[in-house]
Amino acid sequence: MSSETSLSILVLHGPNLNLLGMREPLIYGSVSLNDINELLLEAGKILGVKVSSFQSNHEGALIDAIHHALGKHQGILINAGAYTHTSIAIRDALSAVKVPTVEVHLSNIYQRESFRHHSYIAPIAIGQISGFGAQSYRLGLHALVDYLTKAPD
Repeated sequence: MSSETSLSILVLHGPNLNLLGMREPLIYGSVSLNDINELLLEAGKILGVKVSSFQSNHEGALIDAIHHALGKHQGILINAGAYTHTSIAIRDALSAVKVPTVEVHLSNIYQRESFRHHSYIAPIAIGQISGFGAQSYRLGLHALVDYLTKAPD
């Protein structure tokens, strides 16, 4: 990727993430989704990338956003929420568009219920970051931008 190219990153938030700050704060923390989006906008400015965020509780809306990323965004940062563990359709959409993707989770999914230990997204993502609360998103953004800027043209 040349230094003249302005990178655009799509951040996707899955179901129930609109309730962050209110929903199970002992697991997910007290930071709101708006706070996370602001953190990512600030991190994007520092990194010199455009960050666009989208949240939906609907699988099809997330898939549509993934499809629309093609040709518009160079990377996707996704917290698919519970769809991580259930949605082959989201995995297939990410695989089809071939936009480099980093999967993130607020909690450490491997310390939770066994059904959360499997991710349909991880095998097709360039990486996964979990367990660092809102910082998982920031770390994921940094990792994705680093990957994209080191990728061959």
